[in-house]
Amino acid sequence: MTITPFEALACPIDGSALQLNGSSWQCSAGHSFDIARQGYVHLLPVQNKRSKDPGDNKEMVAARQRFLAAGFYEPIAEAVYRAVFHENHSDAAIACMDAGCGEGYYMRYLAGKMPDTARLALLGLDISKWAILSAAKQDKAPAWVVGSNANLPVLPETLDCILCLFGFPVYKEFARVLRPGGEIVQVESGPDHLIELREIIYSELKEPRQSPSDAPEGFTMVDTSAVRFNLSLPGKQAISDLLAMTPHLYRAGAEGLARAAELESLTVTVEATVKRFKKS
Repeated sequence: MTITPFEALACPIDGSALQLNGSSWQCSAGHSFDIARQGYVHLLPVQNKRSKDPGDNKEMVAARQRFLAAGFYEPIAEAVYRAVFHENHSDAAIACMDAGCGEGYYMRYLAGKMPDTARLALLGLDISKWAILSAAKQDKAPAWVVGSNANLPVLPETLDCILCLFGFPVYKEFARVLRPGGEIVQVESGPDHLIELREIIYSELKEPRQSPSDAPEGFTMVDTSAVRFNLSLPGKQAISDLLAMTPHLYRAGAEGLARAAELESLTVTVEATVKRFKKS
């Protein structure tokens, strides 16, 4: 097996091709983006930021890293692997981006289990510089980029696969950067996902948001599967880390968060849907 960094990067300012020149990526118009000493590049212009420090903060990234490293979500990682290297898969070489990669757990899992004959060109992209910093420190092989799904710094039709795992898909951008026949592997929360935790932190549960049954424009649905299992969290740290990985950390009130903080252990339902979309 061979793992290389994905290099078909585009200038986030004018969309032209970036060329690696020493320790920076440069376009023909003279825009230059330095590679940090940890090995990642920042391709999110200030004018495209919605806040000074967008995405997960340093503490949230550390919580995610502890939780995923403990193997709690390995069944989901295994389902993602099976969706990428499915039974009809034939290409030996794949250019793959994890859009909203966090600290890189799922990409590392994919690379660690891929077939011996496969060649992967990997790109991990996240809007959080703390997430990308953590990912780059753990694995030097992929390209790690601070960027946004709303304006992917990727050249048109250069990717074979995009992972979007509990993230924010921008299908128009995904369609632009995928080759014809390229696929999205998308993971969404199911209706019962973490319901036991939600019952503790909220006084009343809202009806779960219905996921669209149709494929997004420009794509066809290839496959859908469910992942469901019970997860026992053995202590306060694991419960706190799980909560920090979810939007419930900000949605729940102080009383609900206090109830969660008192828990010594908790068993939750993990429910996710894995979808494969092919670019038409």
